[in-house]
Amino acid sequence: MKIAFVLFDGLTFLDFAGFYDVINRLNFFEQTKGTTWETCAMTDQVTDESGLTLKVDRVKPNLAEYDLVFVPGGMGTRKLRFDEAFVGWLRQAENVPLKVSVCTGSLLMGAAGFLTGKKATTHPNVYELLEPYVAEVIQTRIVKDGNVITAGGVATSIDLGVYVVGLLAGQEAADNVKLQIDYPYDMQGVVEA
Repeated sequence: MKIAFVLFDGLTFLDFAGFYDVINRLNFFEQTKGTTWETCAMTDQVTDESGLTLKVDRVKPNLAEYDLVFVPGGMGTRKLRFDEAFVGWLRQAENVPLKVSVCTGSLLMGAAGFLTGKKATTHPNVYELLEPYVAEVIQTRIVKDGNVITAGGVATSIDLGVYVVGLLAGQEAADNVKLQIDYPYDMQGVVEA
C-alpha cells in the first residue's frame, strides 16, 4: 500500500501528525507490512497555520498512483477549496481506492467532487461549509461512506488513524496501536453509511 499525505499552507499540524503517527505503524503488522508513504504538496515546503514549516517529499505527484490519499484540515482550506490548480491536482485521486480526510480537509475533498451524493463530517464549527458538497452532513466523529472516510475536529485525527488501521490490518492491530501510543479511549461516533 502506498499513502499520499496531501499538505498545504495553512494546515493544522495535529490534523496531519495525529493521523500520520498512527497510520505509519501499519508496517508493524504482517497484513500491511511494506506500506509506504510520502508527503505531497504543490510546493516543496508548506507552513502550517502556526508558522511551522515542513519540507515535503514530492511536489505535485500524480495522486492516482496512490492507494490511500489523506487530506488534513486547517484554516488554509477555506480559500484553497476555490483554488482550481490545487483542486484540479487533488482530483487526480478520483479513482484512488481509499480517500480520507480529517477536520476541514473534507471541504477540499468536497471541492474535488469526492463527496458528491455521500454522507460526511467535518469540524463541528463548520458543518454548514460542508453542506453544499454532500448529500448529508453527519454530526459525528467519523463517517465512512463507500471508499471515502471523513472525520471531525483536530483531535479526531488520532481516532481516525486507529480506525483506518483497524480497517486495513484488523481490530487486533488497532488495539495494539492504541497500547503503543498509550491511547486509552474507546472509539465512539463512527457511522458507516
